[in-house]
Amino acid sequence: SSDNEVTGREPQKAAGHGTRAKGFDTFCPVGRRVAPPAERGGLDALEVRCRVGGVERQRGRATDMTFSIPRLLAYISRIMTLVPGDLVLTGTPAGVGPLAPGDVGEVEIPGVGVLRNPVVGG
Repeated sequence: SSDNEVTGREPQKAAGHGTRAKGFDTFCPVGRRVAPPAERGGLDALEVRCRVGGVERQRGRATDMTFSIPRLLAYISRIMTLVPGDLVLTGTPAGVGPLAPGDVGEVEIPGVGVLRNPVVGG
């Protein structure tokens, strides 16, 4: 699945970490579960593109990650049980920026799909 995870910067600054800043309702909309297209190189070929209002803000490939996806999953599964459907949020490419009510955020994995979410005031 792809997600459009959001961080509230004010609570993050106040607390010094992201726990509260990432835990608000609606801060992690998730799309349908999909399998990566094996015919396109599997996990190493995955790329994520993030846009706000149609303008690209972020782009990154799985090969840009500090640790590979299989290595991350192996490490996590030594600590806790992972089951199909679990989400593992690994961070984000450079280019984060503010969102405002009325914006539309998009997260795309080419060959997999696009997740679009409107930003509403709270």
